[in-house]
Amino acid sequence: MESQRKSSGEDSSGERGLLHTWKGYSCSVTPERVLLSRPVLQAALGTRHGVLLVEGGQVYSFGEFPWKQSQVSEVGPLKPVLESALSGQRVVAVAAGNFHSGAVTEDGGVHMWGENSFGQCGLSSLTVVPNPTPVAVLDPDTSPPHTIRVLELACGEQHSLALSAQHEVWAWGSGCQLGLVTTIFPVWKPQKVEHLAGRHVLQVACGAFHSLALVRCLPPQEARRPLPDKCGQCNQLLYTMTDKEDHVIISDSHYCPLGPLSSHTSASAPGLHPSITDHTGYERRRTVAQNGEVLTTTDSDISAAGTDSGRTVGGVGGAGSQNSPYPDDQAVKEYLKKLSDTSLAEETLPIFCTLADSLDLLTSDLLPGVMPVTTSSALNSLVSSCASAVAERVVSTCEALSLKKRINCYNPGVGGVAGAPGGVPGGFPGGPAEERVRLEESMQGKKSCSTGDIREEEAEGLSRRLSLPGLLSQVSPRLLRRASRPKVRAVPLTPVGGLPEAGELLPSLQTEVWSWGRGEEGQLGHGDNLPRLQPLCIKCLSSKEVVLVAAGAHHSLALTAQSQVFSWGSNSSGQLGHMACPTTIPRLAKLSEGIRVWDVGAGAQHTLLLADGDCYQPILYYSGQQVREAAQDCTEPLLSDRNVTGFIASLHELAAAERKFYCKLSSVKNHILRPLLDLALGPASTVLLQSLARCYSRLCHLTGQHSASLTANLRRRREVKSLVMLEHASIFLDTYNEYCCSVGNFLVMGGFHALAKPSLDFFGKCPELLQRLAESSEENIPLSDLLVALFYLPMRHLHEYGRLLLKLGTCFEVSSVDYQQLQDGCSKFEALALHLKRRRKEAEYTYQFWKSFPGKMTDSLRKPPRRLICESSNKALTLQNSGRFSVNWFILFNDALVHAQFSTHHVFPLATLWVEPIPEENTDLEFSCGAGQRAEPPISRTASYTFYKDSRLKEATYEGRWLAGKPNGRGMVKWLDGRIYTGTFKNGLEDGFGDYVMPSKTLNLNDHYQGHWKEGKMHGIGTYKYATGELYEGSFQDNMRHGHGMLRSGTLNSSSPSVFIGQWVHDKKTGYGVFDDITRGEKYMGMWQDDQRQGTGVIVTQFGLYYEGAFNNNKMQGTGVLLSEDNTTYEGEFSEDWTLNGKGVLTMANGDYFEGTFTGEWGSGLKVTGSFFKPNLYDSDGDKGRAVKLGRLAVRPEQKWRAVFEECWMRLGCEAPGQGENQRAWENIAVALTTSRRLHRDCPEMNLSQSHNITLESLEFNPQQHVGPVTMERYDRIRHYLIKACDTPLHPLGRLMETLVAVYRMTYVGVGANRRLLLQAVNEIMSYLARIFQLVRFLFPDLPEEGGVIPEPSSDPQDKKDSNCADTQLESPKPGRVVSSSSLLLPVLLPRLYPPLFTLYALEKEREDDVYWECVLRLNKQPDMALLAFLGVQHKFWPVSVPVLGERTEVVSSTKDACFASATETLQQISTTFTPSDKLQVIQLTFEEITKEVVSSLENSFLWSMDDLFPVFLYVVLRARIRNLGSEVSLIEDLMDPCVQHGEHGIMFTTLKACYYQIQHEKTT
Repeated sequence: MESQRKSSGEDSSGERGLLHTWKGYSCSVTPERVLLSRPVLQAALGTRHGVLLVEGGQVYSFGEFPWKQSQVSEVGPLKPVLESALSGQRVVAVAAGNFHSGAVTEDGGVHMWGENSFGQCGLSSLTVVPNPTPVAVLDPDTSPPHTIRVLELACGEQHSLALSAQHEVWAWGSGCQLGLVTTIFPVWKPQKVEHLAGRHVLQVACGAFHSLALVRCLPPQEARRPLPDKCGQCNQLLYTMTDKEDHVIISDSHYCPLGPLSSHTSASAPGLHPSITDHTGYERRRTVAQNGEVLTTTDSDISAAGTDSGRTVGGVGGAGSQNSPYPDDQAVKEYLKKLSDTSLAEETLPIFCTLADSLDLLTSDLLPGVMPVTTSSALNSLVSSCASAVAERVVSTCEALSLKKRINCYNPGVGGVAGAPGGVPGGFPGGPAEERVRLEESMQGKKSCSTGDIREEEAEGLSRRLSLPGLLSQVSPRLLRRASRPKVRAVPLTPVGGLPEAGELLPSLQTEVWSWGRGEEGQLGHGDNLPRLQPLCIKCLSSKEVVLVAAGAHHSLALTAQSQVFSWGSNSSGQLGHMACPTTIPRLAKLSEGIRVWDVGAGAQHTLLLADGDCYQPILYYSGQQVREAAQDCTEPLLSDRNVTGFIASLHELAAAERKFYCKLSSVKNHILRPLLDLALGPASTVLLQSLARCYSRLCHLTGQHSASLTANLRRRREVKSLVMLEHASIFLDTYNEYCCSVGNFLVMGGFHALAKPSLDFFGKCPELLQRLAESSEENIPLSDLLVALFYLPMRHLHEYGRLLLKLGTCFEVSSVDYQQLQDGCSKFEALALHLKRRRKEAEYTYQFWKSFPGKMTDSLRKPPRRLICESSNKALTLQNSGRFSVNWFILFNDALVHAQFSTHHVFPLATLWVEPIPEENTDLEFSCGAGQRAEPPISRTASYTFYKDSRLKEATYEGRWLAGKPNGRGMVKWLDGRIYTGTFKNGLEDGFGDYVMPSKTLNLNDHYQGHWKEGKMHGIGTYKYATGELYEGSFQDNMRHGHGMLRSGTLNSSSPSVFIGQWVHDKKTGYGVFDDITRGEKYMGMWQDDQRQGTGVIVTQFGLYYEGAFNNNKMQGTGVLLSEDNTTYEGEFSEDWTLNGKGVLTMANGDYFEGTFTGEWGSGLKVTGSFFKPNLYDSDGDKGRAVKLGRLAVRPEQKWRAVFEECWMRLGCEAPGQGENQRAWENIAVALTTSRRLHRDCPEMNLSQSHNITLESLEFNPQQHVGPVTMERYDRIRHYLIKACDTPLHPLGRLMETLVAVYRMTYVGVGANRRLLLQAVNEIMSYLARIFQLVRFLFPDLPEEGGVIPEPSSDPQDKKDSNCADTQLESPKPGRVVSSSSLLLPVLLPRLYPPLFTLYALEKEREDDVYWECVLRLNKQPDMALLAFLGVQHKFWPVSVPVLGERTEVVSSTKDACFASATETLQQISTTFTPSDKLQVIQLTFEEITKEVVSSLENSFLWSMDDLFPVFLYVVLRARIRNLGSEVSLIEDLMDPCVQHGEHGIMFTTLKACYYQIQHEKTT
């Protein structure tokens, strides 16, 4: 026997881990005590030896040790010896085979010793292993092979198994019991049992020549795979039809004669018949989910009958025999037509059930009522032909059968497991005994495989069978009508996959037992005596919730969560605990009622069971061989703990109570709940009953898992922290809460009352079973009350939890953590028990209320979750201002207040009902809602409500947050006309950010607004997508476009695509704006009024025309200037677009001009009345007078985009620019940032990046904290703050910056990229700088104005002394930093505006740059020395050697691009910078690089003169090859800070400019 009992590691009040031994049963009944220095944690026995694991991880052996050769070969059981080879290793588990032993260490290593003739110790070239020796379990699939960590070992006579931490099985040794795909034995190295790969193995056990594995069922989705219809190896049909006397059996069992798939020649295994090898090609893949339980059908199920019949029934007779006596389907049909004798009908119907059950294996992955489709074409044809004939027989005899028998046929789920092996309680209530006997026989004998429960235990059986194609289509409609039930979805009483929240915390109950090896004694449990080379599932145990398996020499045991023991195999000494035949399938061991087994052990010819009785003290049961005195068999060990009242006893009591409770729940589920689900109730009651059944099964399953967990803890860890009910109490509390709610709902709706009459017919007049299960001692109690008591019974168990946890707590110090944990757990369960008791009272009170006030009104108000709080029928409540004869009845429920008047009633949901408090002296009556202090209703709630009075929201439904009776916070309103608003509310109005969708009446599309609201109207920044396709982005006010915004009309492919960006007033374009007419290729930049161009403006076209001047009524009207691409210019009067009308001057590109009156459209012929002038060639003054100055008639830069800046001032809390409080501005900035961050956090689609979040966090501090003069340090802080503020559009300055960039690009990109706009573009940037600087100075009032100086910090202490002297004379001010808008803001602004601006410069300087570039290319063809000479560079400045790849190389005449290379590379960086200051810095660095190189060659210090420097710099400029140098020079000149124009940078810039002009004119010199 192998026993695993652990003692408590914490309890000192009793002795722990005591070992007792005795010989057999009748030899020495009184166990002898074995004295060891430490408590024994585990004992394992072989044939003549034993192994003990003691506390501290040491291992002792006793018995006979023939493998110890020179050492002690035999030790008595009372004096075990220490295995010293394991010293230094902490062993956590031991195992013993017949003649070898094994140990698992803490790190997962395996040590083996003993007999090794068959490789069972896993060590090659040794027949015996005298001492524990490490065995490497390596995974060969990895490179390099890594060591597998082992959790537990099991040993047989010639083999060993190991369970890895990945829950896979590894085997070594000899024989088919290894389960490996090999015929070469022994297997010296541990190999993975591939047949179980991918499955979660929980435990392994070894018999002498067979193996067992407890495996967790696959999840339903993994188990559903298409089913093949032929064997993958022998190509025979997997489903066969066999003639059996007077009926036909369809079999899903197939035994392949070819054995396991192997790449080498298959030799017969030792001890096996050569012709019998196992087949695994298909069975490993064929698993079918049934109602959440996994049933594995295999083609290795041999079609031999039980040992009592001795003949083959319904399947293949031997290897290679024909599966069916009929060659094809036609023959089957012909045979079935011969079955015309009506006397056979009685036999036909039960077999028809068997047929349906067999087919369930194929249809179990389909939903109830859906036509099943299988991949097995052969099976489909077979079934349809067979079923049609069988159905004819059914039709002819349906009247002769009783209705009950037919119901049992079509719905075999009634009353639990019918015909289950071993006689599971249940069966067919009221059905004839011979019917049950025949079904049992058909399952155990006639079906070709006796391993599957033919009758399903769970629901869905009926609906699936009724949907089988061809099976019932020809059955008598009258029979189907009479046997039918209301079509309600069936409830599986086992939660699929267990409780999801329990996860890995609790052991799984959905398990399978797999067996393999020799089967001469039937120890494999597959219904035959044949061997299995590879693991095969014992199907009839798949739904039994097996939690532990044990293997004796030739028999096997399985312990279930319901404390039942199944046994099979050799029963030579009665070791199976029953005398039923055959013993080749699992059957229940016979135990007295009330005995609950929780641990099992199996020896050579005996079985030991550890069980609970009426008390929690464990009882030991023995079954098996009676040993005489003379027998020398090995001693039996028993581990015990002498701790009667302490921690261990309390743990035992808790586990025993949970096991007893689970058995009780299971009994109620099988004997009460299943039959109740099949009773005919109304649709509403049926749905509620099914909900109750679902919750009950969840509770039952959780209890089963918990009892298994507690039992496992008794064997392993005995610690408080291992109790799941403490660490994860919420799982239990939620499950009980849910269950109580479902029972209450069923009670309130009168479900138990409705069950009373059908239950009476079912349970009979004397419901003793109900009374016994409900623990009711009252007599003549109504059946409905009995059912209520029964289903509320689980609530009592919460008190038991509390009591036992409190009892556990008394074993610890009050100050200990364990005591506190137990106390907290106890409080939680006791509190829940009281809460559920109150819930039950509420439900009963509500049920009595509905019973007392029947009627239509109460029927309409009656809802399952609704509970009565109080009502006014016996209270003097009057309604204010009510009529004299009015009758008012108030009913307060937990979710609504009902006001009833005569035949009408109004329901006011409590979620949207607010109470207005009234003065105390006027209060005549208060509603009392329970004892104690009145709970104030929450002022803020989340609820749904449909308005029926509010004119704006009439018939609209609001769902969201409320405050004091008004929508407040996030919510959603849906109007009946399809409008939907989702966003924030304030005081019942849309306020804040929201999303609004409004269907268009004419177009089948929606208008969609997303943006800010104020007091129910669109107000602030938003985006409006019109149903017409237009898109507006910008500011709103009072539901109108107002402020700055951009409107996109049409698309590029539509008839009139255009874009307007600018100012809006009351939904119309008014103020400055830019209009891009994409169709006509024109862009207008000017003033608007009432959607029309009005005032001054500029138009540029894609053909190069430029106009600036006056506009009136959307036309060019008044004075204007028009330029064409070739510089032809007209300055004068206009009357229409591009139409000249009036006085003017037309100047040609060559300087000739007309002066007079013009009429006609530009480009289509002009009429001129006036004079023609041809200026004198030498009249330069006249020339100058004729040149047109552009920009005079355009909008002044400070008038552009005023709305943009006004909005920024408004955000800072200022009515007008500069008019406001500085403190309020900073508060507004803080509010804007916080609100925006919260908005982006609440909307996942608007999530901010991590860098953006960091920027926002850095902006949370206010740099305007210190008042006083701005120092350099504070100036730098301000500068850094502005850079970060402009980086995020959530900051008002950042929003301003983003908008300015958008409008600038909109203006000067595309058609706006016209060289004549350069001056305006530059002036616009300067205007931006001035206006932003005004904002910055408002935020930082201490900042000096434009041109002001911040003094440099003084570092000389003498200066400080002097400054303090009163008589110190006034000195000239020390140099400092000049504050200017360009130095502070240009680095932030210009990089964003650079592309369009530089494009304008490139267009303006195009001709000059082309001349310059041509000269650069020509001069760069020369080598360095030639070019230096050509440019006139003095010889002393010529580099003698230059660095090439880290080495100095001498300059020769052919050297090119080597001299002054570092200076050249530095100057090239001018194109990668944006601001003038950065470009000037590059020029300075270039000069420094030139100086550095010259100094290194001259080797003495000197000062440059411009005559020396200029040629060298000219050389560097030429070699730098900067393509648009003219544009770069102009940009620096236009935007350079005025304060640096006359300094060092100014001189260097002048030098660069001179070089540019010198290169242009180089060809003429």
